[in-house]
Amino acid sequence: MSDTSGQVQTVLVIGGTGLLGRAVVASLQRAGARVRVLSRGIRPTGGLPGVEVSVGDVKKGEGLAHAMRDVDVVVHCIQPVDSVIDAALRMDRPRIVYVSIVGVDQVPMSLYRTKYADERHLEASGLSWSVLRATQFHDLVAVLLRALTAPPVLLLPKAFRIQPVDVSEVGDRLARLALGAPTGRIDELGGPEVRTIGSLAEAYLEQTGRRRRIVEVPVPGAAGRALQAGLNLTPDHADGRITFDEYLRRVAATGERPYAGVVSAYVSPRRLLPDARRS
Repeated sequence: MSDTSGQVQTVLVIGGTGLLGRAVVASLQRAGARVRVLSRGIRPTGGLPGVEVSVGDVKKGEGLAHAMRDVDVVVHCIQPVDSVIDAALRMDRPRIVYVSIVGVDQVPMSLYRTKYADERHLEASGLSWSVLRATQFHDLVAVLLRALTAPPVLLLPKAFRIQPVDVSEVGDRLARLALGAPTGRIDELGGPEVRTIGSLAEAYLEQTGRRRRIVEVPVPGAAGRALQAGLNLTPDHADGRITFDEYLRRVAATGERPYAGVVSAYVSPRRLLPDARRS
């Protein structure tokens, strides 16, 4: 995709070999952008034809200046944001598109607080920026449920609701933010359904052919109260179209392994949807 001067935009995707990063890369390529990704080199970088891979480490601040050379926009899919802002200020001040989480300013959890601090740092940086807050990915919910369904009794947090969204739709929205005009605002994207964690667990069990007794347990503390109050939800921005049930059917049909790139860097990946005969 070209900007107003007719030049093809170059977009750096930081974390571009991860689950979300690959979705962003695919969307950018479909739009005709020139794409570069930054990777630590640990995860596999195959399967990204036509993409330049630049090796670096965001936490250490290594390789960022080289990766940002002649870049118009940076889509930042991982943490932290500090070194990215510093490098952008030293280079040609590319616009930053940052992915955050719905409820970061209201849910008192460590990850949420870190994301919110990143947002505020970006806003105060003097750079052009856009922030997308998304709800939890279907993949993350499924991976968590896979772990929780290992014991014969499935313990779930009481009264928790989730609004899962498909990672491809988040990737599409980030790509549009990257290739559009600077917004200087925070957008939100939620999945099409707000569901209880129990409802999602039942769908997962049905798809995998497992049977588990579900027991809901209260979660104490401020974080538990925030999640019970639905502060992690964005029903007014339920713009996603792919439901969790549709996602599960797709995974079962294609044999996808969400977060396999993360897992395979450290241990041998296992199937998301286990063989029912082993359950």
